[in-house]
Amino acid sequence: MYLIEFFKKSKSTLIFLFFFILVVFPIIYFLVKPKSELPVYNPIDVNPRLVDDEVRHIKRGHKVGNFDLINQNGKIITQDSFKNKIYVADFFFTRCQTICPIMAINMANLQENYKDDSEIKFLSHSVTPVIDSVSVLRTYANEKGAIDGKWEITTGEKKQIYALARKSYFAVLDEGDGGDQDFIHTEQFILIDKKGQIRGFYDGTDKSEVERIYKDIEILKKE
Repeated sequence: MYLIEFFKKSKSTLIFLFFFILVVFPIIYFLVKPKSELPVYNPIDVNPRLVDDEVRHIKRGHKVGNFDLINQNGKIITQDSFKNKIYVADFFFTRCQTICPIMAINMANLQENYKDDSEIKFLSHSVTPVIDSVSVLRTYANEKGAIDGKWEITTGEKKQIYALARKSYFAVLDEGDGGDQDFIHTEQFILIDKKGQIRGFYDGTDKSEVERIYKDIEILKKE
């Protein structure tokens, strides 16, 4: 009699444990597990002065637009070059003697840290494409220690680069559409996730800001 009662109780306990493990535990884990600390930035979340009027109203679903650029090796670089990659983007010009050299050092340091990590890449856009030809970018890449296939240093049609800055990356306050007199000059580093979404903005000349990129990349890698 006691043995039968014991087995009945044991059976009930086992059923409860099975239910807890299968149903309750996953729910508790989902509720208490650490959430991503990184927001997904859409045009409406950013300083309006950084965003082109055409996209300023967008509240969700923003991704970096299509692009067709040329890198330091004369190779065409598109979104497919960054498919399933986390990457850091910036805007520069090779003759810049103010913020760009500092940004290049910090980008090179990021590259060094992730040189063996196939998930991470880097993308620099020249804002003076008329001056920054492929041969000029090749020399610049050599000087900065850019690793081919890891850090794409690119040029392209000026209006396209300007559109990327204003409509995709929200990286520059300047007005204009990429005409002859328009000029992009920004210290921003922009962190992009594997879906092409913006996940962070950083001052590329500030060491403490660059340190944040390391932490945020690790968060993205765990998503």
